[in-house]
Amino acid sequence: MARWDPGAEQRLKRAALELYSEHGYDNVTVTDIAERAGLTRRSYFRYFPDKREVLFGGSELLPPAVAQAVLAADPDAAPLTAVLDAMSQVGAQLVAQVEGAAQRRAVIDASPELQERERTKSAAISRAVQDALVRRQVDADTAELVAQLATVAFGSAFRRWIDAEGHADFGSCLDTVTDRLRAVLTGT
Repeated sequence: MARWDPGAEQRLKRAALELYSEHGYDNVTVTDIAERAGLTRRSYFRYFPDKREVLFGGSELLPPAVAQAVLAADPDAAPLTAVLDAMSQVGAQLVAQVEGAAQRRAVIDASPELQERERTKSAAISRAVQDALVRRQVDADTAELVAQLATVAFGSAFRRWIDAEGHADFGSCLDTVTDRLRAVLTGT
């Protein structure tokens, strides 16, 4: 086997999703994933530090991308509007790169360990948004509230986008969630 096999990372991701779907996350080992991908266990660890990160690899790029988009948003926009616009932009880029989202979501939903990792990822996004809002001169309490609301809306929109199976774009999913959120907050 070649030391750096072209396409190895994608093959590992596909193999992990297949195996997790077939046998459950807890019943699959790194060795199983590597073998299914036609690689060695050692090769697996060149790409991912553990078996859950094959599902979350690259997620560390999302918080800084969202924060950058918040900072680049219209300086006159209200905090929530600026954040939702930023999340719409980043979400559209994200879904264009996502492969196997529904399958990934099912695997995560079936595992408390993976659900906790997903919550950690969401918390990192919320912190990044909050920090960006403070940099935009939004008071800390408002920044925290807006960041938490927007992160929940982002997650809900992503789930809605997955459920739409390609029949809706991310922006329209976020708009639907945002409209519902506003209706709940205003009591209409």
